[in-house]
Amino acid sequence: MNAVPDRVFLLDVDNTLFDNDRLQADLRHHLTNTLGAEGNQNYWQRYEDLRSRFGYADYLGAVQALRQPGRNDLLLPGISRFLLEYPFSDAVFDGALAAIEHLANWGRPVILSDGDAVYQPHKIRGAGLAEAVDERVFIYVHKQHMLAQIERAQPARHYVMVDDKLALLTAVKQAWGSRVTTIFVRQGHYALDSAGNARYPSPDLTLEHIGELAQWQPARTAPGGL
Repeated sequence: MNAVPDRVFLLDVDNTLFDNDRLQADLRHHLTNTLGAEGNQNYWQRYEDLRSRFGYADYLGAVQALRQPGRNDLLLPGISRFLLEYPFSDAVFDGALAAIEHLANWGRPVILSDGDAVYQPHKIRGAGLAEAVDERVFIYVHKQHMLAQIERAQPARHYVMVDDKLALLTAVKQAWGSRVTTIFVRQGHYALDSAGNARYPSPDLTLEHIGELAQWQPARTAPGGL
């Protein structure tokens, strides 16, 4: 049997390792050029409708929802192609891969992401992130509700969770207590929402950029923390 590591690092993807705000901005530009301003607005309305219904982002599903047979059939495949052929590796944050490589010296890096079952794994693989964590990739609808399953799949003496969403870090801290160290990375629109984040307690550690984790050293006084 494999030995249980001292630490498992649970690494979020969107706006933590990967600049998802950049992808969305590029998509908005492409949609406007292809479908016009109204078409861009319609796409994002369908995107939000699907997210409210299912609980996760579904970029390709929103393309399907735009379909009007006989009216825009020739335009939508180009949008799907844009999404599928996006240069994902270009949007990986500087220092993210170095951080993963460094963390592997102190534990087991694992990707833990929310998302759909088609585009999110495609994006993670295309960005080179799946390879960076030796294919240890877990994608759920709401990962904060899957902690028991995560423990079974990736047992550890201590967990370190790295995310750009303070609400999610708070939920995991409430569930796991001292068994988890929470690291808040202030990247992306969720992390920079000061008013929204003011309602949550401070995480164990706040970083301005994911690349700072490449300098991480374990604290001698904490079993798995920082």
